[in-house]
Amino acid sequence: MSQAQPQRVAITGASGLIGGALSVFLSARGDEVVHLVRRAPRARYEVGWDPASHKLNPGDLSGLTAVVHLAGAGVGEHRWTAAYKQQILDSRVNGTATIAMALAELGEPIALVSASAIGAYGDRGDELLSEDSETGKGFLADVVRAWEASTTPAKDAGLRVAHARTGLVLTPDGGAMKRVLPLARWGLAGPLGTGRQYWSWITLHDELRALAHLIDQDIAGPVNLVSPQPLPQAEVMKALGAQLGRRALLPAPALALKIALGEFAADVLASARIMPSVLTASGFVFEHDTIQSAMRWLVDQI
Repeated sequence: MSQAQPQRVAITGASGLIGGALSVFLSARGDEVVHLVRRAPRARYEVGWDPASHKLNPGDLSGLTAVVHLAGAGVGEHRWTAAYKQQILDSRVNGTATIAMALAELGEPIALVSASAIGAYGDRGDELLSEDSETGKGFLADVVRAWEASTTPAKDAGLRVAHARTGLVLTPDGGAMKRVLPLARWGLAGPLGTGRQYWSWITLHDELRALAHLIDQDIAGPVNLVSPQPLPQAEVMKALGAQLGRRALLPAPALALKIALGEFAADVLASARIMPSVLTASGFVFEHDTIQSAMRWLVDQI
């Protein structure tokens, strides 16, 4: 569903994979896009802010339709030392609180589409989950609870806040697939651990369409940005192998993952079978709703 008229949207994390692609996507459909940057602005479409110090001039947000807040330290970029886990938490809580407080102080009817993650649900086996499901246990679930709670000033000011709980984003340009694709070409990207853990995935193309949908529609609260076909991880890898003509993929033992990834391996091996109930109920239609169509798209992007 397209918006009625061009909008003015600010994006944090616009230098990242999803933020950069979203900036291009929104601009292509006619929106005016503003980037919030953590340095001195160098272009007319840039606004400076300092989330670590909670510095953001509310007036710089005046006239926006929405803010899409995507900034935060990468979860899979480093081993989870105590210091890096604190960085993961602080980068999300401080940035989100800074945006929410500035919007609340400004007092204009600007929507906040704030990044979140399906890590909210923890390791839940084959339990079918929706936005109505309770959050789970573990470090990432704790982070998501604090992350989403940081939008409270905006909610208390009566602003619409949507929490975009994103799943595994399929794209060759970053995330898990950037690491997996080279291995898959050699038949080395088989099941991780048992391979029975559910992965809730979405193509980058549908991720951008879903974020735009959250900008355009009157949707608030948690929203799962995942396809309607969560699958065991082995099935995801099997579909990728089939698309690459590599049907037999060797597995990666759980112990090897734990040695390579440390504590983060527990989340790679976690199972979350999640449905996009809010998205589909609001009329959103996925262009890649099966793993076969998703993998065809993914391989076509290489």
